Amino acid sequence: MTTDTSLTKNDPTFQELLQQLAIVVSPERVSAADDVLDGRSHDTWPVATTWAKLGRHPHRPDLVVWAQSEAEVVAVLRLASQAGVPVTPWALGSSVTGQPLPLAGGVVLDVSGLTGDPELDPVDGIVTAPAGVRGSDLEAWLGERGLTLRHSPQSLARSSIGGWVATRATGQFSSRYGGIEELVVGYRVVLADGTTAEVGESPRAAMGPSLKQLFIGSEGTLGVITQVSLKVFELPALEIREAFAFPDVVHALTAMRQGTQRGLRPHVMRLYDADEARHAAPDAPVGQAVLFLGHEGISEVASAEHAAFKDLLVQASGVSLGSAPVDAWMGRRYDFSTVENLLATPGGYAETIEVANSWSRIEPMYRALREALSPLADEVLGHFSHVYHDGVSLYVILLGRAIDDETALERLEQIWIRAMEVVIAHGGEVSHHHGGGLARAPWARQSLGSGFELLERLKDALDPQGLLNPGKLGLAAPASV
Repeated sequence: MTTDTSLTKNDPTFQELLQQLAIVVSPERVSAADDVLDGRSHDTWPVATTWAKLGRHPHRPDLVVWAQSEAEVVAVLRLASQAGVPVTPWALGSSVTGQPLPLAGGVVLDVSGLTGDPELDPVDGIVTAPAGVRGSDLEAWLGERGLTLRHSPQSLARSSIGGWVATRATGQFSSRYGGIEELVVGYRVVLADGTTAEVGESPRAAMGPSLKQLFIGSEGTLGVITQVSLKVFELPALEIREAFAFPDVVHALTAMRQGTQRGLRPHVMRLYDADEARHAAPDAPVGQAVLFLGHEGISEVASAEHAAFKDLLVQASGVSLGSAPVDAWMGRRYDFSTVENLLATPGGYAETIEVANSWSRIEPMYRALREALSPLADEVLGHFSHVYHDGVSLYVILLGRAIDDETALERLEQIWIRAMEVVIAHGGEVSHHHGGGLARAPWARQSLGSGFELLERLKDALDPQGLLNPGKLGLAAPASV
């Protein structure tokens, strides 16, 4: 699957590719300028942010191309395929795991210009838009029409709808509405050789395996998403919010599991351990875990569901703290400043690692992660959210200050190694919603087990030269450009 892609800017092949790309997308949307290439060698992964602070660009493209239509994406991929040059898709660069960083150099294909007016089907409850549309822009457009996506990642204003599909994203309301794999109806994708395909199910299909799922979470390794169709919902008539204090996470996890397995579907359910509760609910009793609970929808149904879930929480030793803690979180739920401000200080470092496991294994894995990571940071915080019938996600936040940025980088690298080793040892999922990128690539084979060979076969079939976003998901990369 690998191919030799080595060339230099003085190489005739490079110059020919540059000229051809300038023809298909226009000269001002092709660049090999140093500042542009540097800018596409860092996303918002804290490791990459620290590389930038240290003036390092270990994963740097040779060209950046800005596409503004599917036809231009097709043309770029065809030219790159003919030249044997890697292509790494880039949308808004909000990845926190290094997904859009060009491991093998080559072309970074910026698809953030794939924008335009959405198309709404009010009868079927579907909106269709180009893949580069910003999530917050689409949500605002729908809000003017009394509708909502109910897909609400923290990066809503920093991420594109195509990026959501490519990274198998989920949002803060997923416990009720599901992740992007359940919210997406269909999409268009361009393969490595420039072939286009449209996949989807309306409303469900039994003709073969679900091709809709094939590219969801593929991180640009199998194709480039150009258009997305998503479910939309009416704005809820009622929203109920309430926080509860618990003596420990075990009591609360039990109640969360019971309510979920009995079919109750809150749109918000977040359990903070005692350490993170100090930040999330500073007025709550010291040393206690805090759970945020919210229900929404038709008034009578939301009220009944909330009352039923509240009974379970009270029976599990939960004590109501009222709505104020949840209201405050709703007002700041898109705020990245704590992590960003710390990363901006000399020697400051921060990391957010989200994983998942079954109900029976999540608490032992949580304890093991805290024990393994505590020596590497000043604070290790944890919360549980995104519930499922058989398990729940765990979000671990690490905050620290080192003597200098070099030491901070070493800490971040150690954090990833220890965290992934613990999760695999406990049979957990190494990623819940941030995807693999560079951060998790070394553990992809262990995580996927025998399924990894299937992924390799898919890659060989759809991208035989291995040119699309090489090196991600643990897949082999061609030689660097």
